[in-house]
Amino acid sequence: MQLSIVIPLKNEEESLPELEAWIRRVCEAHRISYEIIMVDDGSTDRSWKVINALKEVNPCVRGIKFRRNYGKSAGLHTGFQAAEGEVVITMDADLQDSPDEIPELYRMIAEDGYDLVSGWKKVRHDPISKTIPTKLYNAATRWMSGINLHDFNCGLKAYRIDVVKTLEVYGEMHRYIPVIAKWAGFTKIGEKVVEHRARQYGITKFGGFERFINGPLDLMSISFVGKFGKRPMHFFGTLGLISFLIGFSILAHLTFSKTVYQEYGIADRPLFYFGILALIMGTQLFLTGFLAEMINRNSPIRNSYLIDKEI
Repeated sequence: MQLSIVIPLKNEEESLPELEAWIRRVCEAHRISYEIIMVDDGSTDRSWKVINALKEVNPCVRGIKFRRNYGKSAGLHTGFQAAEGEVVITMDADLQDSPDEIPELYRMIAEDGYDLVSGWKKVRHDPISKTIPTKLYNAATRWMSGINLHDFNCGLKAYRIDVVKTLEVYGEMHRYIPVIAKWAGFTKIGEKVVEHRARQYGITKFGGFERFINGPLDLMSISFVGKFGKRPMHFFGTLGLISFLIGFSILAHLTFSKTVYQEYGIADRPLFYFGILALIMGTQLFLTGFLAEMINRNSPIRNSYLIDKEI
């Protein structure tokens, strides 16, 4: 199979028939063998019934339904695990991503050899309350990751199959998939200007105010895990060694002053307590590093989601 299209969704019953018909029309016109994997993230409307109806019409449709809402990252991860195509394209279910972009995205992966191609919605149809934070996040992510993309959070992306089988996406980290891919060793990352269409039905189902808090935290987490995930002792051990040496030096100096110069009142000096604190912190950071190394060698799988139905 040439192409897998992964679509995470929640309460999108109005847009699904039009989206499926559009994808089918484009793929058949370009003679691309494909599958559409719709991951229902705990919808409370008729989305699952619509997916079943679409399956009756188009055998290329596959459906996965969660027992409850887990979030967009969970939907993408589960869709990635189910994908069988040589190229995987992700898109949103709200018709804001145009399926007409599929052939060129597919070509950039299959022929140009990119590991990942991210869409760039250069002209957006979002309110200013969404566009300004998005620009700030993109600028911060470019600076921290060194990846020169304009729109990290665009839902329209294309991947080689081995990329999505390697990635572990959880929490709210779907916003930074290019960063995760880079840290995993997939460095040929491209960008394509794509059309951003205005939403036709309802309101956005993913996100909310909490994304303004979770986004920076996830970015810091990805940066830390990418650099020290396989060697946590290098981070905690270095900080522990510095802190321990500072504390040891302070206490050694105070001990020398007490022994040689017979200074009194050393225990009342703030420097004495700072030395003890630095010594204790250094020891604790060492222990944290050892524990992190042990946990890293026996880490459990984070992505475990309860699937209610699958077609």
